Amino acid sequence: MDGRGTLRHSLEDYQNRIETEISMIKSMGFPGYFLIVWEFIEYAKRKDIPVGPGRGSAAGSLVAYSLGITDVDPLQYDLLFERFLNPERVSMPDIDIDFCVRGRGDVINHVTEFYGRESVCQIITFGTMASKAAIKDVGRALNMPYGDVERVAKLIPPPVRGRNVSISQAIEQVPDLKSRSTPTNRSATSSVLRASSKDVRGTRLCTPRASSSRPNLCTRSCRSRNRRKRS
Repeated sequence: MDGRGTLRHSLEDYQNRIETEISMIKSMGFPGYFLIVWEFIEYAKRKDIPVGPGRGSAAGSLVAYSLGITDVDPLQYDLLFERFLNPERVSMPDIDIDFCVRGRGDVINHVTEFYGRESVCQIITFGTMASKAAIKDVGRALNMPYGDVERVAKLIPPPVRGRNVSISQAIEQVPDLKSRSTPTNRSATSSVLRASSKDVRGTRLCTPRASSSRPNLCTRSCRSRNRRKRS
């Protein structure tokens, strides 16, 4: 609504938009997904767990707004449904919703009990640092002079066929790095190399997707893949 409390678009516009969205959702096989998300949001609201208004591309869905999944009228703000869901999108739609940290665990437990523990898992996002970035971060943590860290980082060979060279591999390939990383070398440079090369592929940062509203329904094989990624 505008400042006068009237709709910016006609009811016919709303009718056409929601029919278009429903048709798209049905054709792509996602009615169940919307109902799953609607159910656990309703649960959170019944339990007085604060729920965010919705963000990201899902705010462009009038169906989501009508179900109470989001609190944003997409027509009011000229938001596009196609950014959220369209026939060319091959991945599952992602509705990002924030739950209060004090009630988030309760919502997760509810979804687990409702759908069964064997059908629910949480998703973790892995961020990987390349060798040079890992060296720079470790050097910064050890309060090493910037110039010294840069000199070490520049000794890392460039990627080979698109794959970054790990620090362990670089130490074996570059004589200067190898001499700096020997156990008898007590210099700060040696400390950086030893601390940075703990992981062959660099430093991997693992952070749960706390804000995702995906119910994360998956099969046993999916969970196995997730475990292999975490190991």
